[in-house]
Amino acid sequence: MPTQRIDVMHPADMSPTDLQSWNALRARTAPVANPFMSPEFCQAVGRVRPGARVAVVREDGEAAGFFSYERGRWGRGRAIGLGVSDCQGAVLHPDVRVDPHQLLRASSLSVWEFNHLESGQDLFLPFATGRFASPVIDLGSGYAHYENLLRTRSRKFLKSALAQNRRLGRRVGPLRFVFDERDPGALQTLMAWKSAQYRRTGRRDRFTQEWISQLVRILADTATPGCSGLLSVLYAGDRLVAAHFGLRSRTVLSYWFPAYDRGFAQFSPGLVLHLRMIEAAAAAGIELLDLGRGDAAYKDSLKTRELTVHEGALLRRSPGAVLHWFSREPARTARRFVREQPQLKTAAVHTLKAVGKVRDRRP
Repeated sequence: MPTQRIDVMHPADMSPTDLQSWNALRARTAPVANPFMSPEFCQAVGRVRPGARVAVVREDGEAAGFFSYERGRWGRGRAIGLGVSDCQGAVLHPDVRVDPHQLLRASSLSVWEFNHLESGQDLFLPFATGRFASPVIDLGSGYAHYENLLRTRSRKFLKSALAQNRRLGRRVGPLRFVFDERDPGALQTLMAWKSAQYRRTGRRDRFTQEWISQLVRILADTATPGCSGLLSVLYAGDRLVAAHFGLRSRTVLSYWFPAYDRGFAQFSPGLVLHLRMIEAAAAAGIELLDLGRGDAAYKDSLKTRELTVHEGALLRRSPGAVLHWFSREPARTARRFVREQPQLKTAAVHTLKAVGKVRDRRP
């Protein structure tokens, strides 16, 4: 029986051998690998979140698993990058057996919270309290095949998007799409648009949190096979009209921060950008475009199928776990109840929009 031990360290302290082992394990266990589960994403979070840690599971001295997390007061832990990470869990060798509570003890955690746990994470699935659809676009057969699917499943949507593509080019200026834009000014413009959208819709502006703004800028300069920042932009004439920043691996593009210039809303530049981006992604070898958890009409129109992600928490018997339960579980239960009641869900959306209008009227 192999001898097992768990070493805990800051992401920056991982050795080159451990980084290679992480990437090799991920490639073996998830051929279509989401970049949020890469060591590069973990290390980027480690640069902006002081509580970031990695528990390395070793068997007979060899790295056999990696569990990344953030540790707060009272040992209250959360998934690495919680709040912006769209894929969470541990990277483990298929033959490794780890006790989840022992893993928490070794990591000095009383609780570990997650909200985008990927399917197949058998170590943590027993502690999930909710499951959600995460729409995706399959591109393994190429863009032409995907467009044919759209013509069958979302014909009206595709027809409208293609018409808007022509209108935008005719009324504003020739369209130019850049799949991998490196202009930092374009990224800054996208972040400003997204902040305005958060305020307008009554949601918390993520970019007022300095660590998120820094993380996005760090990832924009990250370029590795397992995780690269990708800024895709659409110009009409000399005007930037729509943009998206996400993360990609060799085979997966994770949809993250899309936004557009509201002055051109009548031309639906966001939808035009989506189609251009999907076509370019297929040409670049992307097999799966993960649109992320969350309801949106355009996601329903674009998707080919859905993955399942989970939220929940693994708790140990400790004061920190009790504090976590009292601070998080009642609110989580209330949100779940609202999501499951269509009338309440609609009312909540209207309320958020009303809050956004009040914000816009403030000087």
